[in-house]
Amino acid sequence: MIEIRAHKALDGFTLDVDVAVPLAGGLGLVGPSGSGKSTLLACIAGHTALDAGRIILGDRVLFDAVARIDTPPARRGVGIVFQDSLLFPHLRVRANLLYGARRPEPWLFERLVEALALEPLLDRRPASLSGGERQRVALGRALLARPRLLLLDEPLASLDRARAEVVLRLLADLRDELAMDMIYVSHAPAEIAQLASRVLVLDAGRVVEIRTSPTVGGRREGAFRAVRESTTSAIARPQHRSRGGGRRRAWA
Repeated sequence: MIEIRAHKALDGFTLDVDVAVPLAGGLGLVGPSGSGKSTLLACIAGHTALDAGRIILGDRVLFDAVARIDTPPARRGVGIVFQDSLLFPHLRVRANLLYGARRPEPWLFERLVEALALEPLLDRRPASLSGGERQRVALGRALLARPRLLLLDEPLASLDRARAEVVLRLLADLRDELAMDMIYVSHAPAEIAQLASRVLVLDAGRVVEIRTSPTVGGRREGAFRAVRESTTSAIARPQHRSRGGGRRRAWA
């Protein structure tokens, strides 16, 4: 479970989210460009400071403006993979992968290197890598660190279709094997359907809908047609919990 009460005013945009939702089975985050998806992930990870609110992951308070709790990003147990795959330019790929892994596990390292086709890249520096190669290294580093919660911001955008399908299966397998919660941002319905059992729909900085991830047959065809339309449709009616006189969107 993650509980998010997040208020952040930016230039021409305000993030105002109040939601409590389980993370089991993966959580998808969708919405039009500029709706606040990446900003929300940055706030959860602690890379963007909230103006007000609180964030609770399980039974651990990561941020609480009133109680003056602001856990540093490195201590939140939250990993994040951005669209631009930030790597340390002075470190070779092997060192980038191992960075942040407190106790590197050989079996996991070998599995990630094989699945992400990183063996030929281990001794190279980020400047010599293509965009897709850098993204694969960023994914490997995040997974090797085994965070409690992994935030993925369109991580497959720079990968070709065949490699993206391999990475999707890897993410789904490791999510279950390592009991690693994930929040996944994507504009691709098939990706969200494969990695998320619930979906938050954001529009103009607010959660406008909470949905389960529908499955139709083995291919989950049309899985997110309704989600795409939901940013302009009537708001759904999820359960609500009263918290101190306010109303929070919550999913049972």
